[in-house]
Amino acid sequence: MTRIDQTFARLRAEGRKAFVTYIMGGDPTFETSLEVMKGLPAAGVDIIELGMCFTDPMADGPTIQAAGQRALDHGMNTDRVFEMVRAFRTADDSTPIVLMGYYNPVYARGVDLFLSEAKEAGIDGLIIVDLPPEEDSELCLPAQAAGLNFIRLATPTTDAARLPQVLQNTSGFVYYVSINGITGSAAPTADSVGPEVARIKAATDLPVVVGFGISTPEAAEVMAGVGDGCVVGSAIVKLIGEGRPAAEVLARVAELAEGAHRG
Repeated sequence: MTRIDQTFARLRAEGRKAFVTYIMGGDPTFETSLEVMKGLPAAGVDIIELGMCFTDPMADGPTIQAAGQRALDHGMNTDRVFEMVRAFRTADDSTPIVLMGYYNPVYARGVDLFLSEAKEAGIDGLIIVDLPPEEDSELCLPAQAAGLNFIRLATPTTDAARLPQVLQNTSGFVYYVSINGITGSAAPTADSVGPEVARIKAATDLPVVVGFGISTPEAAEVMAGVGDGCVVGSAIVKLIGEGRPAAEVLARVAELAEGAHRG
């Protein structure tokens, strides 16, 4: 079992939902980003999604696009992402870390090298948003062979014919994108998300975590309540982009975590 599998097993035993957060690695600087990352578990975060900055983030809204650009402007790259994870692991060997981003940086590094370095650094899973199931042999299957979960996105447009392909080689959890659109856009509702999550859960034993558009503790509670947990990204990245101190960012994360854990 990976740390992700272990975390969901523990949460099920405790009767709690998962709270997952996204931050962009290196935003606005390596040091600040690492300070926030190190504080996330104590703030109630169960799984950390760490963004890999990329010059053409086609699925991301303005907030996360700007975060990626800030990280790039301060010299963030794949080497430093791994360095950041290794630094985190010196004090925390239990919180799962999922790298989230695009395939180009992986391809540029070479799949075998990337996966071996990711595993060595202490990464548990990957979300690569621009690799469809038809390309599983490219990264998904090698990642799983290396002991990493490969987490797939399902969306409101993933119909009954497509869903089995999406789920076929997915592991860890399914990330349900609750809205049609980019990150940080319109807020989802339980009425629209609940039936879709139920449809996915009927087709898989994997946990289903809801993300996109969640920005308040109340929304986190509702979305975690209809799934096995929720993801908050843009609302946290926005605070970082405003230059808020790490302590203030983490205090808001703790409020969001309380909401999710009530779900």
